[in-house]
Amino acid sequence: MLKGVHLTLLMGPVVPVPVPRGVIEALNSVQVTTSAGQRSGFQLSFALSKRSLLMTTLLPAGFFDPKRRVIIVATVNGFPNVLMDGVITRQEVSVSNEIGQTVLNVTGEDLTVLMDLKENKGVPFPGMPESTRVIALLGKYAVFGIIPLVIPELFPNIVSPIQRIEFQEGTDLNYIQKLAEKNGYVFYIDPGPLPGVNKAYWGPEIRIGLPQPALNVNMDAHTNVDSLSFSFDGLSTTKYGVTIQIPFTKIGIDVPIPEINLLKPPLAVKQAPALKFETLKETAKFDFAKAVSLGLGKASESADAVSGNGQLDVLRYGRVLKARQLVGVRGAGTSYDGLYFVKSVTHNIKPGEYKQSFNVTRNGTISITPRVIP
Repeated sequence: MLKGVHLTLLMGPVVPVPVPRGVIEALNSVQVTTSAGQRSGFQLSFALSKRSLLMTTLLPAGFFDPKRRVIIVATVNGFPNVLMDGVITRQEVSVSNEIGQTVLNVTGEDLTVLMDLKENKGVPFPGMPESTRVIALLGKYAVFGIIPLVIPELFPNIVSPIQRIEFQEGTDLNYIQKLAEKNGYVFYIDPGPLPGVNKAYWGPEIRIGLPQPALNVNMDAHTNVDSLSFSFDGLSTTKYGVTIQIPFTKIGIDVPIPEINLLKPPLAVKQAPALKFETLKETAKFDFAKAVSLGLGKASESADAVSGNGQLDVLRYGRVLKARQLVGVRGAGTSYDGLYFVKSVTHNIKPGEYKQSFNVTRNGTISITPRVIP
């Protein structure tokens, strides 16, 4: 493995353990993708031979079978980073006539896949706010080290059991995601900080906090990215309005949702104008607070107008760039320097190489901060 980088691989049914040495020696590459709004995934590629431990023992014994838990840890400059805690969903063996070219590819997803395997239609939640329902559902997965971090909704809608009882529809994951969407929230499982421990976050997308060290481009010796390009898409954002019905009448009033979303603080001074407008008619059956909550939730899904795509070498950068956090950019000019939200990161690890592809986004041009952390 690359100097300064140590890779640890753990596998097992429920509680993973370090894999045999032969498995690490056969490992050709690791790819892990983490993206806001999507399920994280991974792929492991192993070299196979007729007499190898993998071919003769581990594959027949089901060591790489679907639903086996996998934890991937990359230690960079002495600091461990849990890249993935998930389960195998697929295996592929590519047999070749050439020596050393037979390959085993193991593909998997994060632990949310376990929450999407069985429908639990009709489970009652009498008199419980939506955040409490989420906590109750996540408690079923504590054996996998999942710790709930649930933020109460802005406009709680508690219905008396005498009036109506809420029932679950679909899988646990589908139901939790549906409740998140109604409140303009997100749901994801973030592995770490220790192997086997996971944070299940249900709440507004966090775009505050201490930024990661800056991505430097076109700065000579200080440059730490291999490539970085930006785009400004004026059609990516939409302004929403909600229809609210006056009580005891059938008169509906259209109320616009403000472009400054409290759930998504702006990162740029020159915010991109929303060229498209859409009115949510289905909100007419709700009260004012619930209708505005749904409108804010829909507005939070609107994509950021400015996005950047690039690639970096982890050792040159000095650490692992993490998704769902802020990062600064320097050297791209006044319009595109400043803070960004890291939308997605793909880790590509091979013997002698650790690179990351990334996507960063924000709401417009010209940063709200005069400078970023080096």
